[in-house]
Amino acid sequence: MQTRRIGDVEVSAIGLGGMPMSIEGRPDEARSLATVHAALDAGVTLIDTADAYHRDAHEVGHNETLIAKALASHDRGGDVLVATKGGHLRPGDGSWTLNGSPEYIKEACEASLRRLGVEAIGLYQFHRPDPKVPYAESVGAIRDLLDEGKIRMAGISNANPDQIRQANEILGGRLVSVQNQFSPAFRSSEPELELCDELGLAFLPWSPLGGITRAGELGSTFGPFARIAEDRGVSPQRVCLAWLLAKSPVVVPIPGASRPETILDSLAATDLELGADELAELDGV
Repeated sequence: MQTRRIGDVEVSAIGLGGMPMSIEGRPDEARSLATVHAALDAGVTLIDTADAYHRDAHEVGHNETLIAKALASHDRGGDVLVATKGGHLRPGDGSWTLNGSPEYIKEACEASLRRLGVEAIGLYQFHRPDPKVPYAESVGAIRDLLDEGKIRMAGISNANPDQIRQANEILGGRLVSVQNQFSPAFRSSEPELELCDELGLAFLPWSPLGGITRAGELGSTFGPFARIAEDRGVSPQRVCLAWLLAKSPVVVPIPGASRPETILDSLAATDLELGADELAELDGV
């Protein structure tokens, strides 16, 4: 497994996104645990989760609890960097709401610590800016958690370039990662990726294959990915992740999965090296 860096930690070049194992349409627990274990067996050392990855209102932190159980029952669980997030809420009706208040973020972090069963969270990320709360106040809470040793590394998610620079300043240069949406269907985070490359921050594309409901249609929607996949004898999804990896050494995709075979196909992208002409064609889609 190729590796990349988040802060001072070396992680697998592709991580596992936990969200599909806990929201609407999720599989049973046995299949989810098998998916995480398959990823660990293949060399994954980065798992992304969040307290908001749950379906019903009463089960906040469902995915964090699931990930903690999977890691505790695998002999490589201790080698994994768990990245979680706070600042999003799910009231149980399928919607997503926001709370970026410093008080809430600190409470959410404490709850995540308990669910994950750790003394310090490896990577804690402010999930999404809350327009009702000044961004500096939300990130200030992340800074406080870092100073207090509750989290080992700090990241942000769904941020624009100005917010990235502001967060890094508030954190005293200790920002290590930015998690934004990026895929063939969603490329507007290119400026954020370029800034991360400039600053040496890890860039974690979420929904890198287009999202839970559209990942399977990637090849039929974006012809060049399907054509190159056919030429190479691999899936369009594997081509997509190889394309993302080629964009910059700071890119660490976190495709979501809920089946062992899906994450194993994704991880195989680390061994797929695309040529310059192929990359140019995909960039032009």
